[in-house]
Amino acid sequence: MLISLLPILAQAAAPDEIIVSAARAAQFSDEVGQAVTVLDRDLILERQSVSVADLLAQTPGVAVTRNGGIGTFTGVRIRGAEAEQTLVLIDGVRINDPGSPGGGFDFGNLLADNVQRIEVLRGPNSVAWGSQAIGGVVNIISAQPTLVPSFSARAEGGSFGTGQIIGNVSGTVGRVAGSFGAGYFTSNGISSAAIGTEKDGYERYAANGRVEVTLPANLVLDLRGYYSHGRTDLDGFLPDFSFGDTQEYQKTRELIGYAGLRGSFFADRLLTRIAYTITNVDRDNFNPAFGTAPSFTSRGRIERGEAQGDFKATDWARFVFGAETEKSRYNDGFTTFRTGIDSLYGQAIVKLFEKLTLTGGVRYDDHDDFGGHTSLGGNAALDLGSTIIRASYAEGFKAPTLFQLRSDFGNPALRPETARSYDLGVEQRLIGNAVTAGITWFRRKTRNQIDFTPCRPDIAICAGGARPFGTYDNIARAHASGVEATLDIRPTDRLTIAAAYTYVDAENRTPGNPDFGKTLLRRPKSNLTLNVDYKTPFRLAVGGTLRQVGDSIDRNDFGQRVRLDGYVLADLRASFPVTAAIELYGRVENLFDEQYRTVIGYGTPGRAAYGGVRARF
Repeated sequence: MLISLLPILAQAAAPDEIIVSAARAAQFSDEVGQAVTVLDRDLILERQSVSVADLLAQTPGVAVTRNGGIGTFTGVRIRGAEAEQTLVLIDGVRINDPGSPGGGFDFGNLLADNVQRIEVLRGPNSVAWGSQAIGGVVNIISAQPTLVPSFSARAEGGSFGTGQIIGNVSGTVGRVAGSFGAGYFTSNGISSAAIGTEKDGYERYAANGRVEVTLPANLVLDLRGYYSHGRTDLDGFLPDFSFGDTQEYQKTRELIGYAGLRGSFFADRLLTRIAYTITNVDRDNFNPAFGTAPSFTSRGRIERGEAQGDFKATDWARFVFGAETEKSRYNDGFTTFRTGIDSLYGQAIVKLFEKLTLTGGVRYDDHDDFGGHTSLGGNAALDLGSTIIRASYAEGFKAPTLFQLRSDFGNPALRPETARSYDLGVEQRLIGNAVTAGITWFRRKTRNQIDFTPCRPDIAICAGGARPFGTYDNIARAHASGVEATLDIRPTDRLTIAAAYTYVDAENRTPGNPDFGKTLLRRPKSNLTLNVDYKTPFRLAVGGTLRQVGDSIDRNDFGQRVRLDGYVLADLRASFPVTAAIELYGRVENLFDEQYRTVIGYGTPGRAAYGGVRARF
């Protein structure tokens, strides 16, 4: 089933939600045994969040850190995993940066703009998605084509010299359906360095597009694209090696492309898809103190070929299977490094007694450098009407990056990082679905994590002094366990109360490491979010968000572990429809001007206010 069918399916199947990130094929939520949170367009507009990361920060199991203001490096950790172990997709195309040392995705340059839907799958899922999916999967879906012509636009401004304008147009003419959007954002920002006084600004242009052409013989041509160009002012190290105000800045260009052909055969019992995708991430750092040439250059590129089938053999048995080939390359301004991976996967989805859905699958990956790797996974969902019980076992792996394999610090003998995870959850609906409560327990063990280490005699690449400054090795282990709880209360059509709580205990379990048994860095143990929204009888909508984030640990410039105090953030928001097509809105963020840190040495925004107008025709 295709992402483009989601709005139709969701409408036909209401109130059941449609999930695609679990099995890489459309399923009703009561058939999915894994933990998935969906943020739809109505919720995204209601929360008024500019950054996707700020939306994710309100999601169970997710922790977000940012190196300064909006636009600066932003890491998303799911269930205590590394930020580099989060797989990120935009319109089905992975956009993790092959040019970064750990292959992670920087959420700093990703704004909500024309995002229609976000799925957050918590826990490993490498059977469906392959490398990187150890912590979880964030699947972002942009605005889809509509049957009738439509236009939406939004403009806002506010604190820190912030301005934004966004637009999207979509419609269908004959056999061609399309959706195109663009956005511009600018802000004077705050000082990235906590002790700094100079503001570090951010500017970003972005565009998204999708075209679907219905062809004869039940075929559809599917073309998708996304482009983002951002400039972020940075702070850096001063001559005395302290961190403070500098004139450095970074330019980031991200491009994804998708060209696919899908088909439906045998009365829709067989759905097929073939596609070619491309991800291109270019980064350049500049320091005017040393001239106009880039001080750092990175060019990362991933090209993938995909083929997938979704076969409904009977009313109770369904098979999802596919093959992929991926080639990636990275250029550091001097040398180009290359690697590749070929993959096969298959999953069976069996529905028993109309209440129990069992899913099991296997994946085999053949990497140019480390060889073969097999991943297994299985989950179950038992729907008892007002109660749904979910359980899953999942494996994840993360292939070594090109930097870890081929750079001057690289080690071609690296093996993939691997993880095994278990979770068990229950969701209970009460009072005619007016109350929904859920709780999930999880546990994950990660082995062979890749970490930088001084050379040792047992590391072959170190022979003859080939790595005088150190290298990468599979030396790290980590355990994470915890509980996620959610509560959704809708006593009337006007009032919504949504709460989410996460407790995660993520520990370093690396034998011989001085931090053995200690909490991993930048992982708050507790996180509580409360959202309350009310639509008044006279059309004014008001709401607020309260987030409590517990203490965390970071490391200072001297390598010492330092505690970062927990904090509480409060936001208020309101909106008012002037007409059926035009709406005014506004918000206050960090209402009580809380002073806090998510990364040691980096600043965070104080109290801020924004207002805007949005229109839809």
